[in-house]
Amino acid sequence: MISKQLTWKRIQRFHSATQARSYLSERYKMLKIEGASAKAYDNCYSFIYYLEQGEAFYEQASTTTLSIRPILLYYGLIHLIKACLLSIDPYYPHTTTVLAHGVSTRKRKKKDYKFFDDEVKVQKNGLCTYFSERMFHVKHLEGDKFKMGELLKLIVELEESFSFFKGKANMIELPKKNNHSYLLPTELLNSYHMDGQRMKEYLTYKCKKHIQWGNDAGGHMTLNQCIGNTPPFRYHIEKESLWLPSTIHELTFLPDLLIHYLILYNLSMISRYETEWWMELIKTTPNDDYPFIRDFLDITEAKGPFLIERYLREGSDSIMD
Repeated sequence: MISKQLTWKRIQRFHSATQARSYLSERYKMLKIEGASAKAYDNCYSFIYYLEQGEAFYEQASTTTLSIRPILLYYGLIHLIKACLLSIDPYYPHTTTVLAHGVSTRKRKKKDYKFFDDEVKVQKNGLCTYFSERMFHVKHLEGDKFKMGELLKLIVELEESFSFFKGKANMIELPKKNNHSYLLPTELLNSYHMDGQRMKEYLTYKCKKHIQWGNDAGGHMTLNQCIGNTPPFRYHIEKESLWLPSTIHELTFLPDLLIHYLILYNLSMISRYETEWWMELIKTTPNDDYPFIRDFLDITEAKGPFLIERYLREGSDSIMD
């Protein structure tokens, strides 16, 4: 498992003003920003402060009570995302419209409320749509509604929880063939009702990174490891392995960072404004919402910074043309 300590140690390398300026300068030059070096000089401390503030929220979240943990994790993730945005947009925030959350929650029904059935709605302006477009090229989210249960199904580290509580796994692991490739298991082909060629066409179309296809000695299809955590593929940070949804999922295009953002936003709002339901959930654990929320918070505390560090480290692959 990739430890939280290692992830933060890698992020902390950017705390050096010299390193931050060099990094931002290279990013801006790749974006063909006029006066890239000057903009990097102007932005390097803001970049560092976003990372430091984000880390401070995560540190507090790791030691605080569960009741306020979602708020701290959400704001920690926001600051880390802002650092990523500054690495590709030297003028961020160029307008106040990008400072809003960019998501809203529906009015809750107090009776028989279930977190799995709750939804969030993406707004036209705000951080959500802005970082989705700039960092991951995911557009046209305005007005889309996302149900918590469907988003949680795409958190690969929750696959054991789903198997235990729901009796059904949502993810299928791709066996590692060697240090460079993964095998497409027959189980996956059967689950998708596709033959090898059709699966190859589907994944090539859906994945935004180039897939190098091959075959092992037994004729089974393999694909290269360098595609990483690119939808529809999901990287399991605890098992350090690559997974795919067990069935075709309508939200398969969503990047992990956006999924974590949407769930954390909703949990932070519940923690702040639905105090009665939230505290009752924590104290009496009346249904399966509790173990899933608890497990998700543990996962996102490690996965959020991991996704940020991976984005910064592989930034040259993420810059928009």
